[in-house]
Amino acid sequence: MAKLNKNLKTLARQAGGSFKTVSDRMKIADRFAERLLRLNVQIRDIKNIKTSHIELYMKSRLSEEISRRTLQNEMAAIRALLRVAGKTFMANPSHEKLSNQALGISETSRDGTKVAIPDTYFRQVLTSVEQKDEGIACAMRLSRLLGLRTEETVQSAKSLRTWQKALLNGDEKIRIVFGTKGGRPRDTTVLDRDATLVAINASLKHLSENNGKLIDKPSLHTAIERYRNVVRESGLTGKYAPHSLRYAYSVDVMNLHMKKGFTKEEAQALASMDLGHGDGRGHYVARIYNKVELHD
Repeated sequence: MAKLNKNLKTLARQAGGSFKTVSDRMKIADRFAERLLRLNVQIRDIKNIKTSHIELYMKSRLSEEISRRTLQNEMAAIRALLRVAGKTFMANPSHEKLSNQALGISETSRDGTKVAIPDTYFRQVLTSVEQKDEGIACAMRLSRLLGLRTEETVQSAKSLRTWQKALLNGDEKIRIVFGTKGGRPRDTTVLDRDATLVAINASLKHLSENNGKLIDKPSLHTAIERYRNVVRESGLTGKYAPHSLRYAYSVDVMNLHMKKGFTKEEAQALASMDLGHGDGRGHYVARIYNKVELHD
């Protein structure tokens, strides 16, 4: 399987694209190879892959309640690997058995189905996570307070000292460096300085007692898998998947900017920058992220 993993990563690079696209494709290739091994698919080269292997992989991923948008992205990456390997028939998006529709991952909107997680439900999930893994609970608190993506959350241990120093110096923003989309650092507005300091200090204490790690796994990939599995088992699924923590941050930070006297449009642009989208996507953030359920 190590040979298949190497084979797939080579194809991922050869398929081309931006640095971010290639990086994401290589992560998907790694996950694909690992999952095939767990599913007892014994192949060493993608040239030996069968339609049934890909169907089995996607069925396995669907059973984990992964979003259809994410699975569409995974299939796009797998098709890119197949094309480079010369298996153009299987790579056809209209393939009888491997189209998005045939695999059960079609018909999604970029608007998504997630909403901002209510505080009561967040606390309920957090209590469950604390019983399973305190390090992941620390990471989850940081994600909610700072609007972090999953990879940023998992890599937050690398920045805790810097963030602590910034807050103690009275800074209103902290810099997110590790795990950002496209490798672009951003300055993120702190919603609650005291609560964030408490979360950072608790995380640093956990690091000191656990070999400098929040999540005790040997690689970034396995740490992300561990984080996702634990929070999913504790209730972060469907509309309240991990990204819903980021949605809740977006609602709060936009309201914070408006309380400081900014117009709604300015607050949207500032919230977009806090999330790492750039000031030109304020309307997108307001439409996609700032969704709440009025009955919660």
